[in-house]
Amino acid sequence: MQPLPPDPLVSRRAARVAPFLAMDVLAAAAVRERRGDAVVHMEVGQPSAPAPRAAIAAAQAALAAGRIPYTEALGIAPLRERIARHYAEAYGVAVAPERVVVTTGSSAGFVLAFLSLFDAGRRVAIAAPGYPAYRSVLQALDLAPVGLALRAEDGFVPNPAALRAAHAAAPLAGLLVMSPANPSGTMIGAAGLAALGQACRELGLRLISDEIYHGLTYGAPAATALAHDDGAVIINSFSKYYCMTGWRIGWMVVPEALVRPIERLAQNLYISAPYLSQVAALAAFEATEELEAVKADYARARALLLNELPALGLGAVHPADGAFYLYADVARLTNDSIGFCRRMLDEAGVAATPGLDFDPEAGAHHLRFSFAGGEAEAHEAVRRLRGWLA
Repeated sequence: MQPLPPDPLVSRRAARVAPFLAMDVLAAAAVRERRGDAVVHMEVGQPSAPAPRAAIAAAQAALAAGRIPYTEALGIAPLRERIARHYAEAYGVAVAPERVVVTTGSSAGFVLAFLSLFDAGRRVAIAAPGYPAYRSVLQALDLAPVGLALRAEDGFVPNPAALRAAHAAAPLAGLLVMSPANPSGTMIGAAGLAALGQACRELGLRLISDEIYHGLTYGAPAATALAHDDGAVIINSFSKYYCMTGWRIGWMVVPEALVRPIERLAQNLYISAPYLSQVAALAAFEATEELEAVKADYARARALLLNELPALGLGAVHPADGAFYLYADVARLTNDSIGFCRRMLDEAGVAATPGLDFDPEAGAHHLRFSFAGGEAEAHEAVRRLRGWLA
């Protein structure tokens, strides 16, 4: 198929941004649901559980007070202080509240990080497979994403040797890592994070660590890059563990020298994160018992799918140390993950994401299944897939 001619009304940077396939699948699933069809949603990383009760109550109380204002661009002081305390409690890492930036979801955090760290044209290493919006946001900002090809036999874990090789081929400006990772669920251990941080310092690269799935682990807890590299930029969110996707609230921890540049950017791009969401996020820190119960449901779904998906003939499934995804190699069934997902939705009513979303090179024979819907959804998905693949 010949590419369409450029539209004179569309900027080159907008034209080169690829579609987010998980969201395209979600839209297709919504069309089916409007027709009255039931769909099992395994395409997006969205908890099916509501926000914690304490978070909802705090937002309702703030709403009843009547005035919903702008806040400081860096976020309200109590939330920044509570996030800083979280690092001491969860990781034993001291963080000054002044280094915390509250953002409109982690998505805004990535934009702020990229704009504050890199000039146009610079090259930033990202994992392949990896979260697709990394590539698209980098490209939209006139930066160049450089995929580090990860292998299942290595646990989909990035390593310093691959980073050094990519830098030797053409100089890099930074490295973006995620642990636990999307789509594989793999984790980089403390030693691995320390080694990557050391390599970045030796090569003069900025390290960005996406830690939005922290809290969602099924064995050892996740390590923060901040414990090994005080100069790393950390991005986190209330969307995943805290079940607050639509509240659009996240945070960054940044070196002191970046605080004011990021503040200036945030003032002009976003003004501030939503006040109600900040109030709710502050309360969410006290909902551990409720949130751990939600995670236990994910763990049951994970165990079920790890057992059943290979038995259905879907091929090798990466075991997922954290997050709520399983990345399946379905090469024995298809080399067209987009078409396969379309048929699976149309014929079985199960929505999953094509691997090409995460890896433009090797994703044609992979699928990502989200088990954020919990055990009941996983059971229904297995039932439908068993009948469809029989």
